[in-house]
Amino acid sequence: MAKLYFRYGAMNSGKSTALLQAAFNYEERGHRVLLAKPSVDTKGDREIVSRLGVTREVDFTIAPDEDVLDTFQRHRNRVIEATGRDVSSLLIDEAQFLSKPQVDDLLRIALLDDVPVLAYGIRTDFQTTAFPGSRRLLEVAHSLEELKTICRCGRKAIFNARKIDGVFVFDGDQVAIDESVEVDEGAVHEVTYESLCGVCYLQESGGVLDGRR
Repeated sequence: MAKLYFRYGAMNSGKSTALLQAAFNYEERGHRVLLAKPSVDTKGDREIVSRLGVTREVDFTIAPDEDVLDTFQRHRNRVIEATGRDVSSLLIDEAQFLSKPQVDDLLRIALLDDVPVLAYGIRTDFQTTAFPGSRRLLEVAHSLEELKTICRCGRKAIFNARKIDGVFVFDGDQVAIDESVEVDEGAVHEVTYESLCGVCYLQESGGVLDGRR
């Protein structure tokens, strides 16, 4: 029986690199895989972008209300028609941006279609609140694996802190894509993120964990 895997970590923990390595490992052994990511992740357009500089175009993107099971089946059939071979795995980048029903579709693909699904993403936003997709993956995935990275102080990083123009902020919309720009009354601001341990996060936030003082 195939399984649904959730591999998660803070920003800069190598999630996209690990996904691309997993895809390479499959294909090196003669298997065919499908790569996808939510369309809300506009960084790299249709590409998965590793911070090491490795990129690869996805086979399809997933719109916010899209039926993932149906989309997967269409692309799976395309592969079978073109190669005469079935898909060996579905790999999803930035899985935190999926909806609960879409994560449930990933589970159906693993259980009913017997195709392993490897989902990669972060658990929580910059206010330490779980993304809907990550919350559901933590609830239903067969296998959970934490990909680790370190804070600037050397401790294990577990939180993702948002910066606007280099200054930490702890309120705002849940989604603001890394290295994008935010327009506020005509002003353009650079949005970036830094992975922090719990101690450093509390120091920067003034002891706040959920964005509310």
